[in-house]
Amino acid sequence: MAPPFPLKDIALQSGLSLATVDRALHGRAHVARATALKIEAAIVELERQYADARIGGRRLVIDVVMETPQRFSNAVRAAFEAELPGMRPASLSTRFHVAETMEERDLLAILNRIRRRGSHGVVVKVPSTPAIAHMASELMASGIPVVTLVTDLPAPARQGYVGMDNRVAGATAAYMVARMAGPATGKVLLTLSSARFSGEEERHRSFRDALHKDAPHLGIMTISEGFGVDRTTERLVKAALVADNEIRAVYSIGGGNRAILKAFAEDRRRIDVFAAHDLDADNRNLLTQGLLTFVIHHDLRQDARSACQMVMAHHRMLPRDFQVVPSRVAIATPYEVF
Repeated sequence: MAPPFPLKDIALQSGLSLATVDRALHGRAHVARATALKIEAAIVELERQYADARIGGRRLVIDVVMETPQRFSNAVRAAFEAELPGMRPASLSTRFHVAETMEERDLLAILNRIRRRGSHGVVVKVPSTPAIAHMASELMASGIPVVTLVTDLPAPARQGYVGMDNRVAGATAAYMVARMAGPATGKVLLTLSSARFSGEEERHRSFRDALHKDAPHLGIMTISEGFGVDRTTERLVKAALVADNEIRAVYSIGGGNRAILKAFAEDRRRIDVFAAHDLDADNRNLLTQGLLTFVIHHDLRQDARSACQMVMAHHRMLPRDFQVVPSRVAIATPYEVF
C-alpha cells in the first residue's frame, strides 16, 4: 500500500530521516518497534492536520527545545496545545525535546540534528552559553528562525524573545517582599535553577537592586545550580540554612518549591514571605494551601501564540513588521489564582 502522505512530510513530522521512513514503509529492512511507533504517531498527527487545515493552508512544524523541570515543560506543552488549533492561515504542529537537566553537548546535538533535518522554526529555553548561541546563529543562517522563551540569547542568535520582562519581574518581587517582610532585619534566600540562564540572572540582578533600595535592612543569600529539581534544591537549601540563621524569606526563581518548604520544615525554620514564579500545577496547589505568599506569573498561552506568530512572520505568512509585546507581569495570591 502506498504511504498515505508524502514521505518527506512523514519524516518531518516524526523527526526521523527520509531514508528511515522509506525503509520502514516499504519493508526494506528490519525496523525497531520504537521507530515504527514514531511513524504511526506522525501519520495520525498528519491526518489530523490535513482534516483541520484550510484548503491550501500551509503546514508548519516547530521544534521546542527546553532544559527545564517537568512541571514547567508540561505547562508550556499545554499552552502550545491550546493555541495551535487557532493559528491561521497555517496549520502548525510541535515536536518537543525536553529534559530536566542536560549537558551542553546534548543540547548542541539536539539543535544540530534539527538543523540537519530541517524545521520551520525552533523555540528554545536553554542556557545562554557561547556554544549554544553559536549553534542558534547557525540555525538562523540555515533559514530556521529561533525564538527564545522566558530566557534569552544574544540578539544575533535569535529572531525574537517571548515571555515576561525579567527585570520587571525581579523588581516586582523585591517590591512585594520589602513591604511584606516588615522592618525586622534578616535575609532573603534567593534560589536560581542555574546561573547559565540569562533570564534568571536578570531577575536576580533586578531583585537585588530593588531590594537594596526598598529594604536595605534585608540581605540576600543566593544559591544556584539546583536546576529546579527537588533533590538537588533541597540539599542546597539545607546547607544554606545551616550556614545562616538570619534567613527568613524566600524568592524562588528556579523552582523546586516543595523541596524548599521541606528543608525549612525539617530545620524548624519559618518563612515570613515566600515569593515564587510560574503558575504550574505544583505552585497552584501550594498557593491555594497558603504555603506560598504570592506567585509572579505571565500568560504562557500568549507566549506560545507569539512564538508561533514569529515563525509565521519569518515564512511571510504575517506582515514583516509584526511585533511581539512582552507578556504582562501578574501576581497571584492564595485568594486569586488565575
